Amino acid sequence: MNGKKGSCVEINIPSSATTKSTKQQLESGKKKSAGNGSCKAWIEKVWEFAKEDSNRVIFSFKVGLAVLLVSLLILFRAPYEVFGTSIIWSILTVAIMFEYTVGATFNRGFNRALGSLLAGILAIGVAQVALSSGRVAEPFIIGTSIFFIGAVTSFMKLWPSLVPYEYGFRVILFTYCLIIVSGYRMGNPLRTAMDRLYSIAIGGFVAVLVNVLVFPIWAGEQLHKELVKNFNSVADSLEECVKKYLEDDGLDHPEFSNTVMDEFPDEPAYKKCKATVNSSAKLESLAISAKWEPPHGRFRHFFYPWSEYVKVGAVLRYCAYEVMALHGVLHSEIQAPYSLRITFQSEIQDVTSQAAELVRCLGKDISSMKRGLDTCLLKRVHSSTERLQRTIDMHSYLLTTTYCDPPPPPDNNNNNSSKSVVLLPKLSSDLSNQLAELESKSLDKDSTPAVVVQGGESYHEMMRKQSRRLHSWPSREVDAFAFEEEGGVDFLPRMRALESTAALSLATFTSLLIEFVVRLDHLVEAVDELSKMAKF
Repeated sequence: MNGKKGSCVEINIPSSATTKSTKQQLESGKKKSAGNGSCKAWIEKVWEFAKEDSNRVIFSFKVGLAVLLVSLLILFRAPYEVFGTSIIWSILTVAIMFEYTVGATFNRGFNRALGSLLAGILAIGVAQVALSSGRVAEPFIIGTSIFFIGAVTSFMKLWPSLVPYEYGFRVILFTYCLIIVSGYRMGNPLRTAMDRLYSIAIGGFVAVLVNVLVFPIWAGEQLHKELVKNFNSVADSLEECVKKYLEDDGLDHPEFSNTVMDEFPDEPAYKKCKATVNSSAKLESLAISAKWEPPHGRFRHFFYPWSEYVKVGAVLRYCAYEVMALHGVLHSEIQAPYSLRITFQSEIQDVTSQAAELVRCLGKDISSMKRGLDTCLLKRVHSSTERLQRTIDMHSYLLTTTYCDPPPPPDNNNNNSSKSVVLLPKLSSDLSNQLAELESKSLDKDSTPAVVVQGGESYHEMMRKQSRRLHSWPSREVDAFAFEEEGGVDFLPRMRALESTAALSLATFTSLLIEFVVRLDHLVEAVDELSKMAKF
């Protein structure tokens, strides 16, 4: 308006098409950045997976090498003219037969060879019978034999004692069907069966040769390392659980539902102990594969007692069950007061450290394959456990109902009695005295108004806050309206019962710890039996 004459101001209003194109560009940019981020995260996951066990990468390259060597028989003309299209069975054999460990490959190869041989013999015999019966009856005989072989092999592989040979029965079924059907159409079942058996033998030979000679992965070595790792996992998880139980004062205690959903992310040893509990199938599979392996490495004698590793692993799992139960008490809704837990802190820590040291010592003996268990260590574990039991028995009134009075103090005039009685720190004395005082006042018919403490806060309110601070069960706060409706009379025995129930949580924890030590005796016996049979 105040500008010079003839001047003008231009205002550019973007069109709707321009606005849409800008939005599309922004959205495409976001998608590209999200795609790049997801691709980067996927690459990091793959890298961590390969870094966790380098044998996974080695196994992948070995499979690729074996398939390449067999494929050369097809890519080059000379071997292809000799074997023809049947050489494709070599590639299928390598892909099916090549396993992660040498023992598993031998096991799969035995099933493959025996199943193919039996299927070839059956196919040749049935084909000869079908040819001699005429063109009309031949397809009926072949069809009936296929049904019969399929039914029998499927039933036999479900037999409990024949489950380890399940793959062999599967090989018999599909090899028989392919040989006899292709022989029926090609007119020469004997020639077809022999060509395919040769191809299967070539594939099996290449698979075994590559798996044994190129960075072999022995199932026995894997079983040995897995068992030692389980020993360390149980020891670490035990120390972690007890440490967290004694240090937790209940002020920052998460809800139980959240900890179950997160599977205790702040406890890394818990997942390892959980893996130990679920390691039964893995140990049995490795033991079966190890039986097929020849003497190698540190396992240089025949008929090595691989089954004893499975037995030791089973006993170790029974010990791990107790550690898992200790974790359950640690994250339970009912928790003992922190002041009560530290009363037995030194005895619990002593038992835990001695037991964890014993478990690690057993794992170290298996790892080094030497019988070096110190009997003094086992005696120290037993003595520390007995000391914990005596302490609990002497102070058992702390773990029962609060109606029970503590034992009288020792007589100063008697020196012997003063040595046999141990003084305890006062546990929740203020709360107990306040509860007793309030109970006596509530039973009086002519009760006076509510006592007011410092700060203008009622006595009932102060007592409720203190009880919630000392006891974490029930986890929700006491409803004020319910308390006023009950008149404060029924609330007193209820709070005493809750206090006693919470204290029993510590008794559960210590009893599980003692049971863990008892099971260690069986673990020591199992490891000693393994050392004798394996000639450590």
